[in-house]
Amino acid sequence: MSHPTRKIGNDAVTAIGYGAMGIAAFYGSVEPDEERIKVRANITSPVRSLTGIVPQFLDELYASGCTNWDTANVYGDSEVLLGKWFKSTGKRNDIFLATKFGITRGADRPVNGEPEYVKKCMDESLSRLGVEFVDLYYLHRPDPNVPIEKTVGAMAELVAAGKTRYIGLSECSATAIRRAHAVHPIAAIQVEYSVFTLDIEDPQIDVLRTARELGITVIAYSPLGRESFFVYTLHRFSNENFPKILKVVDSLSSIGAKHNATAGQVALAWLLAQGPDVVPIPGTKSKKYLDENLGALKLKLSDDEVAEVRKLAEAADKTLGDRYNAASMKMLLLDTPPLE
Repeated sequence: MSHPTRKIGNDAVTAIGYGAMGIAAFYGSVEPDEERIKVRANITSPVRSLTGIVPQFLDELYASGCTNWDTANVYGDSEVLLGKWFKSTGKRNDIFLATKFGITRGADRPVNGEPEYVKKCMDESLSRLGVEFVDLYYLHRPDPNVPIEKTVGAMAELVAAGKTRYIGLSECSATAIRRAHAVHPIAAIQVEYSVFTLDIEDPQIDVLRTARELGITVIAYSPLGRESFFVYTLHRFSNENFPKILKVVDSLSSIGAKHNATAGQVALAWLLAQGPDVVPIPGTKSKKYLDENLGALKLKLSDDEVAEVRKLAEAADKTLGDRYNAASMKMLLLDTPPLE
């Protein structure tokens, strides 16, 4: 099955990708491989390979035509699961594969962008994935203690070594993006972008405009909002705000009803309508929602509907509050120290 594509660097990738965080971490309890596979793909007799259980949900993902996959070294055993699938199927070269490094989850140093750490993380990711290279390697968060030029310089060495084809940044400031791009071309920036989160459009933040000026693709994570263990501590998801969220969802549902589409499909179609340089990467644990997400590629909103959703989005963005807790907000859209 083929789908519309968009560009990352010189590569055409599925216009809606797959975010492989929830398959392994953060969104509810993580069952053993056999249970995860059985639940997600309705399979009662999982196939085994030399490396253990083959993640057959990934077979469904591949069969769906979505070959733009995104993971990270801190997404539980996501890289290991993908590695099992690659070894079992031999289809590594059919997938545009992105992973990330930088978040340590250490209390003393939650982010590490030191050059040696960059290279260490890459080698560890390649080992878990069982591959010789990735297509796109992201700095997951900017390190407030390391000049971005040093981090990106080390990432550029990985390109030269054939360990990654492109490099990207996640949740960096516009200034940091420019500084990084001056060291080595940045192919993609990954940021939260959705009907509920328009931060990158803010002229004071200036990330979307900067990316477009430099020809950098915008990868939209959490394009349908977020539901995880920490969101309920945020003002955005408080009892006070929940009716506002439901109002947005109801309005999206009303638009979707005209197209026999869901609210989620309208939200994804709206993101796609923001420009050919925007690539949403929703995650899911089930084939049902995978098919629903990819179905958004067939939904064409009218100009009036795009404008209507924007009005809803802008109203929500002004009233819903911060998208993370205070500690996590300090890691977002940062610049780094100057290079001396």
